[in-house]
Amino acid sequence: MSLRPAEDGGVSSLLLLEVSLVILTSFAGAQSQNRIPSISTIFAEVVEDTPINEFAFQIEASDPDSDPLTYKIEGTKSTYFNVDPNTGRVTIRIPLERDDTPGVIQIIITDANDNRPIFENAPYNENVKENTTLDTVLFQVSANDVDSGPAAVVKYSIDEASPNDGLTHFSINEYNGEVKLIKTLSFTSLSTFYRLKIKATDGGGPVYNEGIVYQSNTAFAFITVVDIPDLDPQFLSTPYATTVNEHSPVGQSVFKVQAIDQDTGINDVITYSIEGTNDLFEITASNGIITVKSDIDREALSDINFVVVLEVTATEKNPSVLGTQAQTTTEVRITIGDINDNKPKFYSCGVNPTDPCVEASSFTANIFEHSSMGVPVDGLNIKAKDLDQGDNGRFELSLAGPDKDAFSVSPQIAYSESPVQIMVKNSQAVDYETKKSMVVQIIAEDLSNTVDCCSTATVTIQITDINDNSPTFPKETYDLEVDEHSANGTAVDTITATDPDTMDKDSIRYRLLPDSILKYFDVDAKTGRIFVTNSKLIDREVISLHSATLQARDQANNTGTTVLQITLTDINDQTPQFNRESYIDFVKEGSNLRIQVQATDRDEPPNSEIEYGIVTSDYSANFTIDPTTGWLENNGPLDREAMQDEDNGQVKLNVTATDKGSPPLSTWVPVVINVEDINDNKPKFRKTSYKFSVEEGKKAEFVGSVQAVDLDKTIDHNRISFSIVSGSFGQFIIRTFNDQPDGYIGNITVDPDIELDYESSVNTFSLKVEAMDLGSMTDTITVEVIVLDVNDERPQFKPIGPLLVKENTTITEAVGKIKAVDLDKNHSLVYQLVSSRCRCNGSLDLGPCSEDWFNLEPTGEIMLNKDFVIDYEMCDQVELKAQVVDEFTQKGENNSATPGIIVINIEDINDNAPAFDKTESFYVVVSESASVGSVIASVTATDRDSGKNRQMTFSITTVQFWDAVNNKTTNVDRVLRVVTTQEDDKYVGNIQNNEVLNIDVKGKYLVTVGATNTEEPKLFSETKLEIFTVDRSLKVELLFSRTVEEVKAAQSQIVLLLTAATQTKVEVVKVRAGKDSLETRETVNTVMEVYFVNANGTALDSASAETILSNSDERFKLQIEYGLKNIGGTVVTEKKVDPVLFVLLGLVAGLIIVLAVMTTSLVCTRRSYRTKLKAAKAMNSAAKVVTGGDQKSGPVVPGTNKYTMEGLNSLDYNMDMVMSDKDTMPMMMIQEEDEEWGADNAYSEPLGEALAQRGRKKDNDSPSFSFASPSLSTTDL
Repeated sequence: MSLRPAEDGGVSSLLLLEVSLVILTSFAGAQSQNRIPSISTIFAEVVEDTPINEFAFQIEASDPDSDPLTYKIEGTKSTYFNVDPNTGRVTIRIPLERDDTPGVIQIIITDANDNRPIFENAPYNENVKENTTLDTVLFQVSANDVDSGPAAVVKYSIDEASPNDGLTHFSINEYNGEVKLIKTLSFTSLSTFYRLKIKATDGGGPVYNEGIVYQSNTAFAFITVVDIPDLDPQFLSTPYATTVNEHSPVGQSVFKVQAIDQDTGINDVITYSIEGTNDLFEITASNGIITVKSDIDREALSDINFVVVLEVTATEKNPSVLGTQAQTTTEVRITIGDINDNKPKFYSCGVNPTDPCVEASSFTANIFEHSSMGVPVDGLNIKAKDLDQGDNGRFELSLAGPDKDAFSVSPQIAYSESPVQIMVKNSQAVDYETKKSMVVQIIAEDLSNTVDCCSTATVTIQITDINDNSPTFPKETYDLEVDEHSANGTAVDTITATDPDTMDKDSIRYRLLPDSILKYFDVDAKTGRIFVTNSKLIDREVISLHSATLQARDQANNTGTTVLQITLTDINDQTPQFNRESYIDFVKEGSNLRIQVQATDRDEPPNSEIEYGIVTSDYSANFTIDPTTGWLENNGPLDREAMQDEDNGQVKLNVTATDKGSPPLSTWVPVVINVEDINDNKPKFRKTSYKFSVEEGKKAEFVGSVQAVDLDKTIDHNRISFSIVSGSFGQFIIRTFNDQPDGYIGNITVDPDIELDYESSVNTFSLKVEAMDLGSMTDTITVEVIVLDVNDERPQFKPIGPLLVKENTTITEAVGKIKAVDLDKNHSLVYQLVSSRCRCNGSLDLGPCSEDWFNLEPTGEIMLNKDFVIDYEMCDQVELKAQVVDEFTQKGENNSATPGIIVINIEDINDNAPAFDKTESFYVVVSESASVGSVIASVTATDRDSGKNRQMTFSITTVQFWDAVNNKTTNVDRVLRVVTTQEDDKYVGNIQNNEVLNIDVKGKYLVTVGATNTEEPKLFSETKLEIFTVDRSLKVELLFSRTVEEVKAAQSQIVLLLTAATQTKVEVVKVRAGKDSLETRETVNTVMEVYFVNANGTALDSASAETILSNSDERFKLQIEYGLKNIGGTVVTEKKVDPVLFVLLGLVAGLIIVLAVMTTSLVCTRRSYRTKLKAAKAMNSAAKVVTGGDQKSGPVVPGTNKYTMEGLNSLDYNMDMVMSDKDTMPMMMIQEEDEEWGADNAYSEPLGEALAQRGRKKDNDSPSFSFASPSLSTTDL
């Protein structure tokens, strides 16, 4: 049993477990017919975190004999599972792992989604200026999920924001974690701080007994909005409006404006100014006070409605963030107050409201005579204006002059401005015949103005005559003619009317009535010209006469009429029409035909007179027609057999009818004449004689066919039957069949009851065959039949050598040919492809071909299959197995006894470009000692071609350096070079530095490396590398309590744990032996020098690495399994110390140590004597304690767990318990020796082990021990 990754395009998190199962047959008796059981379970899927003893899958098996089955799992990985031998139920035995070896049952181990995404560098803090443009990427979050497949795909979202409108200001890319600004920020009007809760969710995956589970994690981002001086100043208490009287004194204060700076804390100084041209007012720049600058005349400001609008600008003293002066503008509306200083005046205004008004005293107007009372005169555009306002602008209007009694004025009282109208007061006085013009005077008076009060305007009124006559025509009725179907616009006639009114001169308009006539004719409204409107509708054959009324109308809508009679004259516009759509007649061949055709024409003579004719065709020369009467007759006898077969006995003529109009019109009609066949021809054989051959020994064998034809055209007259008249001798028969496309065929066969014998005396027959139609007309022919021997030899293949074909070839001719021989002279060999086998993927054996590269033609030629392309990298040899068949073989096997085999070797060509192995970003440690030519990175590539075609060289295409500090990229092509080497089947490109790299540079090299074949065509591919530079000051030393060999052996596992803990790329620089530890006295120390490099090229220093590893779960495994003891930094450079100072410090330290030792010795000696005295007293007391008579006992010594001292002197052990009364050994040394003793002995005291050996049987094999206790002497005992 083994595990391997799935190769069927599945998700990478799935593993394919193939389990080999052996099912033992039941215990039924061994029978000769007992059949093998079968397993139906092929695939099973198991989640990798399925617990031990839980159900994994069920082995389904069956036995055709229904015998009991025993189940068993075998294989190298069978220890993962337990199987019930009776039921086939499989459970988990040990936790599942993933592997890569084959088997029989495939079990897919799916990755359990048991890890949640982990954010990097969380939380996220970002300061954002309030004027940051939309769609700017503010920062990027990143989370990793150590699961695989969809469970490793992380998507990001913003779950919540504080305040809530933060959700509308920021968005996150769900795929790469980029946080963008999507709505404008504002320090003054919106929040100055936002907190985003960002959620990372994986793609989901299965968990045991829980189905699909989605893991997620959250992190917080804090965004602070930074205020900038970007706001314009703001005016207070807007809008601004005030009033000042005209002619106010210069310098009078009018109004004051005030503005403030909106930028908090800046409060810049503001100055004021008035924009544009202004001669009336001015403003003080420092305080915003507006004063009168010059004399103000309100009436001069009528074009601005007596309101002066000042555009006042407030400008900050210092530039804004954009480098410009921040400013704002507002309007100040100053209304000019009025005083009564103007009299009313008259003005002439245009017709349109936008036309200007001009002061005038003379005006003209007009009005129709006898207009009704109250009707205003026309053309009088007069206004009366008093430029003052309100009551100051009040004035009165009145009339004077010779004709004042005939008219009145309106209005009589007005304010400031009013249009003036003069209206008819006496209708009878307004008479054109009495006065053609009248004059009145209008007086405007300002009663409150005693100095200059009045104005006068004279109006001359022209009297206009009115229209009181109707138009008249010279005649009451007009008779007109026009050709039918005349073109549109053709003039019929021009008729006009007269009107004595002068205003109607050249103003009469014409119209045709009723409206229904307009679809035929119409009239020019100005000239009275009558013309055709629709040439198609004026058809004499439909309507020959049209009646209409011509109306004339003057400007007063007075009308006059006359009657029009329009007659249509005939033209040749009607085509002759035949009485029938077609004419059909029947006539026997050899007889005469007579048939009449007739046509009519709706035109009048001569346009309706008709002549008949025949259109030229295949048979038109055989017929004539009378041009006047239309009688159609044949010229001579009709022969059915002379006609074309496709006509099927039908003669089709087209007869025409043409009128005598100008131009003449014609039409035609089909005339079909069916010529009936008669039996006037006898059968006729197609050949004068026939000769056939037939093989011997075959009953009812086909011999040959004879053909005959009868030229008659119908089946009643041309049907033929065949018979053998003589020469058959009962050996042959003949049957009659239709012969396409015409005639009949007679198939001659061997009689079904007869077998021809080639060895007989007669092997050639001369048959007399007769053909007869239904009218008993006959024809005869001689047929010779030769009896042949049969073919009974099998074909055989000729040996052929191997062929050589280049891959990717597209030749259209044969690449080779397989040949076979047949001993029979009469043979036809056809070749067939039986099978093909290929040697693929470097295998030494032939196997099935996944693609059929070659086709075998029936001729034996081997051709390329255009559906596929030959690929040497897929297979390098093809073996074809063929079969040959003799199509002429009549007895025995017709194929070869053994198949033909041909070997085709595939020749490699250079058709694959080098392929780079998948690489990650490279990290290079840059130090000041790095020498030129050092290998800083390597790339590997392979080529699927073989031999010289796979050889390649590397080159560096481009090198750019990205400066991480200045965020700048520069070209540095000469910094690096690449050296090509070969390792096994791969080519290695070692990237070396051409110059010493700068230790102070922080960033990364963007390197493009290309690989090119050495053989033509030189195929090329490239890859891109990111080589980061890391300062060696960030190197971290890890101390392990293992040997160098052990650390190197576990280096990959250690790197994986360090990577998981720090989420960085771990680069190991060196593994070396370390110095001995003074504290632990361990002699095995190994130092691993590493760099912890982040994805952005930065690295962790020693302190950061220590903090992260100390808080990670991986550190415990590193300590327990690999002996991680300490995390240190880079090598510390020692400072130079003055030797004299060092000596003085050493002497002082020595004196302090001596004093400490002496003090400690005195204290310990005193304690030792006290201890010994207490032990002696305890021994004396313990000696008095006695147990039973037979029991050996002794004193109970404190600290010995009641060890028995009886018979101590008789022990076989040499116990040295003598110790000097002067205990001068320091306490520290005593403790160290106790520790050494305890390390090698299970007993805590030497006395304890000595007593424990008491009573053991002494023999020669027992070793002799001695115990020395430095803390115990005879005095103590």
